[in-house]
Amino acid sequence: MYAIGTDRVLRRYRAAWDVQAEAGIMQYLDQAGFPVPKVYDADGPDLVMERLDGPDMLSELGRRPWTIGRYGKTLADLHNRLHQITAPPGLREMFGPGDKVLHLDLHPANVMLTSRGPVVIDWSNAHAGAAGADVAMAYLIMATSDTDLIPVPLRLIIGGLRAALFRAFLGAARDDPYPHLSRVARARMKDPNCRPSEQVRLLKVAERADRQAAAAGS
Repeated sequence: MYAIGTDRVLRRYRAAWDVQAEAGIMQYLDQAGFPVPKVYDADGPDLVMERLDGPDMLSELGRRPWTIGRYGKTLADLHNRLHQITAPPGLREMFGPGDKVLHLDLHPANVMLTSRGPVVIDWSNAHAGAAGADVAMAYLIMATSDTDLIPVPLRLIIGGLRAALFRAFLGAARDDPYPHLSRVARARMKDPNCRPSEQVRLLKVAERADRQAAAAGS
């Protein structure tokens, strides 16, 4: 990421990547009134966007953990607003049929707390699908990911803070994640960025969801 003057940034992917799809979904959502960075140019691996002020939500939670309940609800509100938007034609489906826009990485590190309100960044994983799958992915990221970005003193109590965050999030999210947990957890396990310790936690979630589904169907 490179600053271009005071109001723009350049995001340049190191790997071979065409940013047209990412730019397109951001422009589509901007026109729909959803808070995303403005896109100014997209060419090959280069994406020129609005430069956002303010911290990301995860950093703010680390600095002020007493805001967990409020920001958990803010995160849920962003999901709720996003999932009212019908996916544009051509946006690929993921996790089964559905016609809503899914971010599939919409957790506190991808929400910027700006002077114009929360803004959602990093749309490279966007797909179409059932809204509950997006809620499931956010929950799984918050519940199972390792915590390198959390200040060391807070890691001793991270379990309680993490639980408070996703309780507030799930309590305010409108779409049900539970029918999607097993499938989404197993898919996340295959992510090359997923650590072995995270894979163990994800497998436990998937197996528990499978047992609950089997018990409900018996």
